[in-house]
Amino acid sequence: MESRSTMAAKVEYSSQDEVEFLSFVLGEEHYALDIMSVKEIRGYESVTKIANAPSFIKGVINLRGDIVPIVDLRMKFAVGAVTYNEFTIVIMLNVFERIVGIVVDAVSDVIKLSTEEILPAPEFGVAFDSRYLKGLATVEDKMIILVNIQALISSDELGLIDANSLTDQE
Repeated sequence: MESRSTMAAKVEYSSQDEVEFLSFVLGEEHYALDIMSVKEIRGYESVTKIANAPSFIKGVINLRGDIVPIVDLRMKFAVGAVTYNEFTIVIMLNVFERIVGIVVDAVSDVIKLSTEEILPAPEFGVAFDSRYLKGLATVEDKMIILVNIQALISSDELGLIDANSLTDQE
């Protein structure tokens, strides 16, 4: 039988090992991102279009004085129906000291995962490029795709953050 101090050490260790994720839906798939990057969750509002921007960059909004680009992940990864109505959700993220909004179909829940519950990402079979995946986890019989949102937002594909400014900060 384990002593109380051994059990307490195990509990303490596992709680340090847990990470909270915000889960969301794109099409039929369930995704999640590190909750520490989430600034707020809002309904979709009309955007100011930017000339020559890729179609998945819907435009920008003024969020309390900050000009925020809005990226529709449904379009970027060709999943889900792209409709904009009162149910469309925008997750505002703070990534590398820049605010970026991502459009998703729905926000599900906050989930806690230990490092043991996160499986390595496969190299195939998901809409996301594996460079943007942290891994996979099963929660209540659903496979959740864990997004490395920092890698995605700072990618050259999106062009939202100047890679040179990132190396200056490191």
